[in-house]
Amino acid sequence: MFSLSSSSISMISTPSKPSSSRGGRGKAFFCSSDDGGGSNGDDDALLRDKTLLSKRDLMKRVAGGASVMLSSSSGLILPGLVPSSAFAAAGEEASSASVALPKIPRTEVPLKFTQEYPSAVIKGCWQLSGGHKGDPADDRTSKDKGAVEDFETFVNAGITTFDTGPTACGYGDSELVIGDFLKRNRNSEQCRVHTKLCCVGREQVAMTEKWVKENAFDVPSKRLGGLKKIDMVQMYWNDYGSSQYIDCALHLTDLKAKGLIGSVALTNFNTKKMEEMINKGAEISSNQIQYSLLDRRPDLKMNEFCKASGVKLLPYGVLAGGFLSSKFLETDVKDVVLDTGSKRKYSSVIRNFGGWGNLQKLLKVLDSIGKKHDQSIANVATRWVLEKESVLAVILGARNDFHVEDHQKLFQFTLDAEDKSKIDEVLSSTTKATGDCYDWERGGKW
Repeated sequence: MFSLSSSSISMISTPSKPSSSRGGRGKAFFCSSDDGGGSNGDDDALLRDKTLLSKRDLMKRVAGGASVMLSSSSGLILPGLVPSSAFAAAGEEASSASVALPKIPRTEVPLKFTQEYPSAVIKGCWQLSGGHKGDPADDRTSKDKGAVEDFETFVNAGITTFDTGPTACGYGDSELVIGDFLKRNRNSEQCRVHTKLCCVGREQVAMTEKWVKENAFDVPSKRLGGLKKIDMVQMYWNDYGSSQYIDCALHLTDLKAKGLIGSVALTNFNTKKMEEMINKGAEISSNQIQYSLLDRRPDLKMNEFCKASGVKLLPYGVLAGGFLSSKFLETDVKDVVLDTGSKRKYSSVIRNFGGWGNLQKLLKVLDSIGKKHDQSIANVATRWVLEKESVLAVILGARNDFHVEDHQKLFQFTLDAEDKSKIDEVLSSTTKATGDCYDWERGGKW
């Protein structure tokens, strides 16, 4: 049971710190009298209704020329869509507007030590690990649910870079799903895959070049459909008590020199450890870390180091598992269902941010800014991260392809001075972090 209050989130049956563990649906309960908001119970009921026709299915029928009636006799519930008379009149116009959306651009500068320009939005594939099914009505996280087919929507929109990892890093079969897509897709040469080398066992004290090659190239290349070169390998290291992460980074640099991997990168390393590896000669291009309006730890040390070194950040958790979206605006925390791994993970980030009340204050400000620019709350939150000088691209996790069009609107606006001032004002009353990136997850301070 959860309590997301203005001062704390207490948890029973779920670890108090973020975890990659997978589980069933959990219910969040609001236990403080100073927070609140409207309920999203009606939306939940719609999602559970067996007669629901998803927006995705509807748009497919429209695109295929099928007739869709939205009458009281049809028995269809269409959440978020206009009545039939308005839809019929505006169908072609809406379809044309969708086609006219610009593609996601590639980054303005390449990854350090490479000539690679990833897409400015990267498709995060942790959601394909098996622990993010969520509501069955919009679950497309496995091969039999459409996960492979969804990649085409992302690629057509310009999102051609995919972030994944091995089972040891909690990514389940996501590499296999990507591999299936790459084998099926004729235009896969434009796609880039960023995977991970997960160092969590005895290899941390007995690191060998052979082990690194096997786990950084041999195994993932097969899972990814037989790739001859992996575009990026990001090293994760669990135990800072062993300094062999330096050796591992140098082994990866050797694999890059041999042409087996395109770039050497890190994930969830703090500034000090990253600097140690670079000083020893490792060709580190980027560090994938958690960065959002709720988790601003990179502002303390890492941003400045990245500016000086040329290493870029590839942030994840930008939308905090979807909590930074209109879905949770004015939502009573008692109605929040922790039904995905992302929601369970980021509920503890909300606690560190200062609780559900602080989140609601932030969402209201983001909503007002979004209305000013005709943008979603999610896009305003994403722009805040994307506009940081140290950030090269953002990783947006996806359970389906329902939000791709919204992603395409990300580059139609920027935050002005007034927007940033309003955001700074609401952030000033939230809990301030004092620790570096991922130190808290390793038992340190937030």
